[in-house]
This record gives sequence, C-alpha cells and structure tokens, in this order.
Amino acid sequence: MAPVAPRSGDAIFANVERVNAELFTLTYGAIVRQLLTDLEEVEEVNKQLDQMGYNIGVRLVDEFLAKSNVSRCVDFKETAEVIAKVGFKMFLGVTASVSNWDAEGTTCSIILEDNPLVDFVELPDTCQGLYYCNILSGVIRGALEMVSMKTEVTWLRDMLRGDDAFELQVKLLKQVPEEYPYKDDE
Repeated sequence: MAPVAPRSGDAIFANVERVNAELFTLTYGAIVRQLLTDLEEVEEVNKQLDQMGYNIGVRLVDEFLAKSNVSRCVDFKETAEVIAKVGFKMFLGVTASVSNWDAEGTTCSIILEDNPLVDFVELPDTCQGLYYCNILSGVIRGALEMVSMKTEVTWLRDMLRGDDAFELQVKLLKQVPEEYPYKDDE
C-alpha cells in the first residue's frame, strides 16, 4: 500500500466543520473583554491569553495530526512551514508565510497578512500593551511542545498597533527527546 500523501491546508479546510466567522470573532472579543475586566492589568491578560492558547494547542495537535495526514517533520524549518501552510489554513482559514530564519535555523517569523480574530477590533488607548491575539502564540507553543519542541513564541508586529502585518517570532529552545511511559523488561 502506498503511503498517504499529506493533505494541503485548502483540502483540509474544505472538509472541516466550521462555525460562523463573525460569531467566532465576536466570541473571542467577548473573552478578551471579560479578561480585561476581571484581571485589570494588561500584562496579566497577555499571560492568560497565552496560557489559554497553550491549553488549546496541547489538544489541537491531536486533531491536526489525525486530519492532516502529515508525517513526522524532519526539522524545525519543515515544522514551521507545515504550521504556516496547513495549520493556520485548517483552523483559521488563512495561510501564513515563514521568513526571517536565523543562521542556526532555530528562529523564524510566521507572518499573517489576514487574521480573522481582529475583525471589528480597535484597541483603546488604555489597552496599548495588549497583545490581542496572544492566544495564537500559546496555541503554537502548546502544539509544538506536544511534538517534542520547546519553543518561545512572541509577537513582533501587530496590525492593531499600526504595523503592516501580524508577525510571530518562533524560537526553538530545545528539541526534547521522546520519552516512553514504560521500558521493556529485558
């Protein structure tokens, strides 16, 4: 039997159940607004959004691997490309690009031209330190940790802050060796 070819982000997106984009965007906005009300400090909201995203990413990677038929990536560069081209398309309906690699191949930027989370959003002056889409950095970090990659994900550019694109920097801190829950007795 021939190996199953990985499916493209477009093919997966066409077959995935979706919710109304406006409902999704407004619900996310309500969550961010409630966090701002409850936590009061913008930096605490950023941390909470990242943690929420991390928890989502830990679980989302299973669905991604099951539906995408993506085989094990050979390196961090391939992993970043799969996230940008397949993952973002599969779950958000947008395609991202990967650029700005460092010499070691451990740091890159994922650039989104379009971001459905920010439709209808304008940040007030009191929220200028808010990374409104910080949940995405947590999702990437959580998903990569589940495939044995410890990363640091930070926002470099944000259109809500007047930049021309949304840019996430993904830095591979270490490749964690896979551990198995039990050893064979010899």
